[in-house]
Amino acid sequence: MGLWLPAIFLAGFLFSFLPAFHHPTPHHIKVAVAAPPTTTAQLQHQLDTALPGGFTLRQVDSAAEARSAVLNNDAVAAFAPAPHHPQLYGSKADGASMESVIRQVFTSAAQKTGATLDFQELVPTRPGDPGTSPFYLLMACTLPAYFLVVTMQRAVGFSRRAHVATMVGGGVGAALASYLTGAYAMDAIPQHPLSLLYLFLLTQSVSLTSYGLVSFLGPLFPGVSVTLFLMLSAPSSGAAVPVGLLPDFFRFLHPVLPMGNTADALRNIGYFNDRQLGRPTAVLCAWVALGAALIVLGYVKHLRQLVREARAGMTEYVPVPPAEDPTVELPEPIALPPRRHHFGEQPPMLTGRVSGPVGEPLPDVTITVTDPHGRQLLHTRTDQNGEYAATGFHDGYALVVAGAPGRQPVATRLLLDRATPVNQDFILTPRQHAVPGRMHSHPATTVAHDH
Repeated sequence: MGLWLPAIFLAGFLFSFLPAFHHPTPHHIKVAVAAPPTTTAQLQHQLDTALPGGFTLRQVDSAAEARSAVLNNDAVAAFAPAPHHPQLYGSKADGASMESVIRQVFTSAAQKTGATLDFQELVPTRPGDPGTSPFYLLMACTLPAYFLVVTMQRAVGFSRRAHVATMVGGGVGAALASYLTGAYAMDAIPQHPLSLLYLFLLTQSVSLTSYGLVSFLGPLFPGVSVTLFLMLSAPSSGAAVPVGLLPDFFRFLHPVLPMGNTADALRNIGYFNDRQLGRPTAVLCAWVALGAALIVLGYVKHLRQLVREARAGMTEYVPVPPAEDPTVELPEPIALPPRRHHFGEQPPMLTGRVSGPVGEPLPDVTITVTDPHGRQLLHTRTDQNGEYAATGFHDGYALVVAGAPGRQPVATRLLLDRATPVNQDFILTPRQHAVPGRMHSHPATTVAHDH
């Protein structure tokens, strides 16, 4: 059962990264051709014979219009046929490897007619961007955003609102660090405030959606998040290998997933005068909205679960263990040493002191915590001071029982919440002072003090 997440990484790299990056081949690369329709059709047929489906030619009226298509990001390259010196216009900003493939194909086609191809670079990349630098900046925003969600599952004492605030703050930090490093230290992305905005939207697309999935997928959410935001999003982003050289499956995913839209936004900001930002903006905002909606729905689901548990505790209820544990938190309930909590350790969710009728501490008293279905969550004992502490519980109702040989056991029902640690004291009387055979369950009749 512990091998499923490593298996996802193994499958992802073998069947996602490897097929996407192995042997890049042109697929429907748009090229503007300044030639009559008949010449353009002949050239299209020649290219389809050499590379079926590799290029889509768009006929324009002049070389100036062809160049404008490249400068406006409406075409990846432009071609102006001529008897002896045909002219090819390129855009390295769309990918150095794609430009290299285009030059190879059109140089070969020109040589077959005895002509010499002239090449002119229209949209060069900045000195700090060899072609793949933005990819690592996108990863620098994606991975911390995901791991922050995993870390928040272990943050006892944080409410749902505090979790979201932490992820937003963490996203600001990751986006700002990536932007300052990429824009000013490396000159790999444009020094433009919009670049920072899109990097931040990427972090929130990943973190909020992943966090929203926790309520519905429980411990399985890492598999879905890793698959969506790493194994599929990274190969289809177009930041490592240009989109036009990817297989059909990844080209289909490119305009849907967050990383590809962020890569397009950064490229359009840096090289194409902020053109064509509509789709990246809409898609990234849609992912953020999806994450927010999942969080709200998860909160509603949690409230309904608490209501069901509360009703079950007030009526005659025969507990039936569910077929699958519906809880979502990663930590397991564990006992902690009372009064000794160091930085970096989990703080206690449940603490208390067990004493006798005159206030004397009772050591070695058994503390048992069960869930509403009767399943034991924790079994521990009080220390020499009669104190106990525990953490790692899932949010919800639990029954806490204190018992010791020769004393009347006491039970109380508590609502455990990571955001609000509970202190529950017990007073155990000798058994002969209690009514035999009676188990108390209400704080007013259990002699249990709840602080």
